[in-house]
Amino acid sequence: MADNKISTDMWEKVDMSTLDKEVIARKSLTYWQDAWRRLKKNHLSMIGLFFIVLMTLLAILGPFFSRYSYSDQNLELGNIGPTMEIYQIDDNDFVYMNKEYKLVEVTEDGHISKRLVPTDEDMMQKYRSYEIDGKEVVIDYSFAVAAKKSGDPDAKKFEIRVNGDVIDIHDKVFNKTYWFGSDSLGRDLYIRVVYGARISLLIALVATIVNFFIGVLYGGVAGYTGGKTDNVMMRIVDVIATVPLLLYVIMLMVIFEPGLKTIMIALGTVYWVNMARLVRGQILSIKEQEFVLAAKTLGASSWRILVRHLIPNAMGPIIVSLAMLIPSAIFTEAFLSFIGLGVNAPMASWGTLANDAVAGLRTYPYQLFFPALFISITVLAFNFLGDGLRDALDPRLRK
Repeated sequence: MADNKISTDMWEKVDMSTLDKEVIARKSLTYWQDAWRRLKKNHLSMIGLFFIVLMTLLAILGPFFSRYSYSDQNLELGNIGPTMEIYQIDDNDFVYMNKEYKLVEVTEDGHISKRLVPTDEDMMQKYRSYEIDGKEVVIDYSFAVAAKKSGDPDAKKFEIRVNGDVIDIHDKVFNKTYWFGSDSLGRDLYIRVVYGARISLLIALVATIVNFFIGVLYGGVAGYTGGKTDNVMMRIVDVIATVPLLLYVIMLMVIFEPGLKTIMIALGTVYWVNMARLVRGQILSIKEQEFVLAAKTLGASSWRILVRHLIPNAMGPIIVSLAMLIPSAIFTEAFLSFIGLGVNAPMASWGTLANDAVAGLRTYPYQLFFPALFISITVLAFNFLGDGLRDALDPRLRK
């Protein structure tokens, strides 16, 4: 019988460091955790997300920081900008002169008190006279015509005299009463921009709900069912898509009054079409895969397969499309309000604010600047977020 003993010389000690090769160095991530990790690396997308959250907080909490409502008017304090060049009459009296050569009493730090009433006025000689604490204050704007003809923006247009002595600008301060200035009717532009943000974000919410609950389900049913049902459903989509949104809005205004409700109904009628087409294409590409066959074999109903298996597997492109469609909806609402088919006065929308500001663009550019700025920031923020979501949720870009 052969000797079966194994000599110790036949063994070799293994370096313990080789065991580290079998260790899982990084915690495994789910699909959504990995998507969030990838999204955080996209700085533009995070900036967009930050501005969206900031805009939402402004729309919710912004009115609490103002004592005015969007409809409050003070005609005496119209067209006052967000910054003011103030003049010192004496130690306690300061005034601001608006573009119409009218004086407004202000404090040294920029709070507005009231508009002053002239004691004498001559439109032909182009001067106004005021009495402030016993001092005669005269605004002589007779130079304005010659300055306009010369075309020199630095030409002298007026002078302010106190008891006959010409005074210069004392200081340039921020408007502490109307942070964004006031419009032609003396309404606070800040609070009206905030209410415009509420309307725009409401439109974004409506567009999201419509796309998700109508577009996703409609496209999912069409793609999963196929055949004649799919043909009929998609021909309906084609018919709806051929009619322009503007025509829908005009037709609805024959039935309903112009306003936010009309825009919501118009968006609810037509805005889900592109989402339905996208979801149908996604469902057609994945419904023949093995996991769907396994679900059928286990006895799952068609509705369960669609809702629990197919749509969740297409959620990445759906979310990306939603993020891209929201800024389009916001811009559509602003455009419709700009041309007079949006919210009714005195409600404030970014589009109506822009429309109101166009007439005085050269004289009061700040009235257009703020609504245009907020429209641009919001649309860019959603576009940046949509680009980041596309990169984070695209399986072909996963590493």
